[in-house]
Amino acid sequence: MSEKIPLLIDTDPGVDDALALLMAFHSPAHEVVGLCIAAGNVGLPHTVRNALKLREVAGRPDVPVFPGCEGPLVHAPREDAAHVHGRDGFGDVGYPDPGGTAAAEHAALAILRLSHAYAGRLLLVALGPLTNLALALRLDPTLPRRVARLVVMGGAVHARGNITPVAEFNVGFDPEAAHVVLSGFPRHDLADWEATLAHGLPHRQVERWLAADSPRARFYEAISRQTRLWSEDRRGESWHSADALAMAWALEPEAALELAERPLAVETAGGLARGMTAVDWNRQTGAADNARILLRYDQARLEARIRDALAAG
Repeated sequence: MSEKIPLLIDTDPGVDDALALLMAFHSPAHEVVGLCIAAGNVGLPHTVRNALKLREVAGRPDVPVFPGCEGPLVHAPREDAAHVHGRDGFGDVGYPDPGGTAAAEHAALAILRLSHAYAGRLLLVALGPLTNLALALRLDPTLPRRVARLVVMGGAVHARGNITPVAEFNVGFDPEAAHVVLSGFPRHDLADWEATLAHGLPHRQVERWLAADSPRARFYEAISRQTRLWSEDRRGESWHSADALAMAWALEPEAALELAERPLAVETAGGLARGMTAVDWNRQTGAADNARILLRYDQARLEARIRDALAAG
């Protein structure tokens, strides 16, 4: 068997982050080498605690958790997503304290160190605001040379946002960080909010998966209950897990059915356009293609990855 692919995840857990992490931990072809944690869905103390809990639920207490930035690079934090994920980010179910502690090393420094340790092989997946990664890139602009592939969950490539009329949450939470990262990496893979909406998971089907007799399914059923009810009330018959889609593409890139390569930039100015991911669909600016955008993914393979992560058969 070939050597496993080293996988470093920057995240802000978060219910959908939790599902993506379970998928990563249970991929036979990948080895999770660290979890770098930012504020985003909820504040940093909660996201760090949730990461510690997730590694415990996955049976991987050896994976280090690196606390990172408590807020955006420049501006005061905007509203978080506690109304969707719960005040603690995990549905306010009161889960027992996780064992173990977070590492002392800052997430940005861990990203740089691990990029050297796994130079040319590292798969870097960013599931939250890009603050930690932006800080790492400012500390060392050569970082992209050592990353084999960067997969980002973020943006709305046709400006149909979920946090403002044009901005997706991860980019909208810290547009300056998104600008630094998405302009600093000459190539990145982007799974945006609009792709997420095209890959919904029917609620009744998800409920059947979560009824499986496994500790992972039981834990995830509990922490996701609030957000699934919120979603059904507002978005209809399907639940959407943005981070699960991004992680599926990261783990199994060959299951992408349609991709588009285009120049992409992030709008950081104030007003209605702040946080917009502006895609030059007609290549009018002369800028180089820097984004490979996911448009369509094999739904059956996405769902199979999720079922496996939940031990749902």
